[in-house]
Amino acid sequence: MFSITVRDHLMIAHSFRGEVFGPAQRLHGATFLVDATFRRAELDDDNIVVDIGLATQELGAVVSELNYRNLDSEPDFKDTNTSTEFLAKVIADRLADRVHAGALGEGAHGLAGITVTLHESHIAWASYERAL
Repeated sequence: MFSITVRDHLMIAHSFRGEVFGPAQRLHGATFLVDATFRRAELDDDNIVVDIGLATQELGAVVSELNYRNLDSEPDFKDTNTSTEFLAKVIADRLADRVHAGALGEGAHGLAGITVTLHESHIAWASYERAL
């Protein structure tokens, strides 16, 4: 399996419901490094996985929809614990929608999957992997 990874970052505010979250139940900020990995079994006709420039652009567009937002105030996340794992899925699903819409070029239709990893720190991160 071939893959390429592009990176961006995300800064949000949010809070959690549930005792398991301890002090994170209060409103707090989070900054994530966001890695999006695109996979395919065979390279396309240009011998690439996907256009890195387009992948970077589309990841940036998806991240910008969330960046500098209080997720507690966003209608899409009403009554939702926007955990790192949950946000990785949101970003992966939104990237998948862009792949299917053709935003990453025709060659991207041969992609097998996407993995999105949100790094909370140098010692903790979460990922979501999905097929295309």
